[in-house]
Amino acid sequence: MSMIFFACVVRVRDGLPLSASTDFYHTQDFLEWRRRLKSLALRLAQYPGRGSAEGHDFSIHFSSFGDVACMAICSCQCPATMAFCFLETLWWEFTASYDTTCIGLASRPYAFLEFDNIIQKVKWHFNYVSSSQMESSLEKIQEELKLQPPVVLTLEDTDVANGVMNGHTPMHLEAAPNFRMEPVTALGILSLILNIMCAALNLIRGVHLAEHSLQVAHEEIGNVLAFLVPFVACIFQCYLYLFYSPARTMKVVLMLLFICLGNMYLHGLRNLWQILFHIGVAFLSSYQILTRQLQEKQSDYGV
Repeated sequence: MSMIFFACVVRVRDGLPLSASTDFYHTQDFLEWRRRLKSLALRLAQYPGRGSAEGHDFSIHFSSFGDVACMAICSCQCPATMAFCFLETLWWEFTASYDTTCIGLASRPYAFLEFDNIIQKVKWHFNYVSSSQMESSLEKIQEELKLQPPVVLTLEDTDVANGVMNGHTPMHLEAAPNFRMEPVTALGILSLILNIMCAALNLIRGVHLAEHSLQVAHEEIGNVLAFLVPFVACIFQCYLYLFYSPARTMKVVLMLLFICLGNMYLHGLRNLWQILFHIGVAFLSSYQILTRQLQEKQSDYGV
């Protein structure tokens, strides 16, 4: 028996629908839940990574991370574990097919129409394949839901008039579920150590120069910033390597630019070899950040 009736992929920041399954249901109740799903999609940025809204016959489940959220309308008999397992599978399939830049540049609804077939395929698999074949994945999701239960929304939360126009939409600040990165490599650890070393050198020189500048020469403020800005950039590079962040490529380029410009500005206070060392470490760290990806999801669904 079919328990997942409709699914879609939306962009979190503005609720723009990117792809959706074919809709074969046209009852008045189902169309009302479609309207509620569209309303909720516009406000996903206000909610944590997982949430559900349940009614008498249907329920809405959503799962979001980064720029993308997956949403589904299910039968009330559909277990939450199965619904969120389905949504996570969709998320992995979509993010493996399209990068952050393509998603961010999408300007019209259903820009990724070709992904509709994948949604239909995954939906069919979850509706008609025995759950025993995906037991390990369901157990993993069940454990995650115990540790961090999805937020439970009322019907008012999914209603445009009550939720938005009257300003009653609740704000939820819980963190979204984390996705694991690939294991840290030996070269990655080396880049972290060198980056921390460069950050420490920038901080020590910057603080010392700031003390001197306040006492003697105020014109050295530019040099102080040229030490402290790369210090912040080095620390942020360490963060980008250790943790996943949306729009990572753009952030890496900005941090690399700050470090290079800061060290070029310091020519005279640093010799050529020191400048090349700092810039070389920055390039090594940038390369390590960009090559460390999310872990490949093991396919337990045969999709």
